[in-house]
Amino acid sequence: MNTLGIIPARYASTRFPGKPLVDIAGRSMIRRVYEQAKKCAGLTEVIVATDDDRIFKHVAGFGGLAVMTSANHQSGTDRCAEVAQMHPTYDVIINIQGDEPYIDPEQITKLINCFNDAGTQIATLIKKVLTNQELHNTNSPKVIINKYSEAIYFSRSALPHIRAQEPQNWLQHFTYFKHIGIYGYRADILQQITKLPVSALEKAESLEQLRWIENSYKIKVAETELETYAIDSPEDLKKLNF
Repeated sequence: MNTLGIIPARYASTRFPGKPLVDIAGRSMIRRVYEQAKKCAGLTEVIVATDDDRIFKHVAGFGGLAVMTSANHQSGTDRCAEVAQMHPTYDVIINIQGDEPYIDPEQITKLINCFNDAGTQIATLIKKVLTNQELHNTNSPKVIINKYSEAIYFSRSALPHIRAQEPQNWLQHFTYFKHIGIYGYRADILQQITKLPVSALEKAESLEQLRWIENSYKIKVAETELETYAIDSPEDLKKLNF
């Protein structure tokens, strides 16, 4: 199975312009993500997908592989689809977040292993919610899964609602999972889902994966115990421990 890891990287972030190039203890954000991804033996190749010449030149400068993509993409998924079209020999595409310098190769491997099942179309990771703060944080999407380890819904709210219990006690009555935002796709499925129109649930929750579920695509989930640390703003850099 040929597996391509793609790291979408935009310069024009609203909350953190130039984020991929920010220096973290002597190495850029995008370099740290790239080097962590390269440690994953299950990836045949790793490519940074960008629409900015500064990022392209920076990646080339440290010996990484980068490609220029359209500036009109609405999501990292769309950017991955363009790169996948340039490399049609790959069976599986892994979409690796470009703002997680702590990404663990083990998490990528766990995602790749989902595709050992020939029926897997799309895969992602989940992690048990351990605190009420996590559970009720609307910036941290939660996942409801079925008995086949498939996602049946994603929400920014804590679902399901536990009737007759105060929200601060819900973790005592149900096992909740949060979504870890790394995706894998069969190459043909990736091309299909990027052609789908924006859906009603996607608009409501602002979560693109709901578009896929609404169109009957199945999302396999694998559970990880490893935490991820996304850098969404300059303030988040202060939390890092490099």
